[in-house]
Amino acid sequence: MRSIRQRKGVVVLRSELSTLGSRSQLTQVLHTLVHGGQLVRVGHGVYAKTRPNRFTGTLMPAGPFESIAAEAFRKLGIDVGPGTLARDYNSGSSTQIPMVAVVTTGRRRITRRIQVGTKRVEYERVKKDTQ
Repeated sequence: MRSIRQRKGVVVLRSELSTLGSRSQLTQVLHTLVHGGQLVRVGHGVYAKTRPNRFTGTLMPAGPFESIAAEAFRKLGIDVGPGTLARDYNSGSSTQIPMVAVVTTGRRRITRRIQVGTKRVEYERVKKDTQ
């Protein structure tokens, strides 16, 4: 737990912890930490730190979903950008705020699930003729 606490950022990859023990030991420890509430599983081999909610005292992810997803993609080495709805809103051509986290992966096909609770990242790809 000390190793996880001292790491910068909110997202912890399983591969970052692989030097601390064998695969089975690491699996058991991560399972215990997730069920104990110290970590939240975000995806396959991707975990997020938690902190207590200042109003209810319950443990929740230590950052907003969008920043956790962005940090996870950065640590995994996956280049993503905002989806078309977010780009339209940011440019001012639309006044509708996108409610679903959609990221553009370019022409790359990604099937990795990034999810915290009920929030989940959706992917959109750029077609060959529009790029």
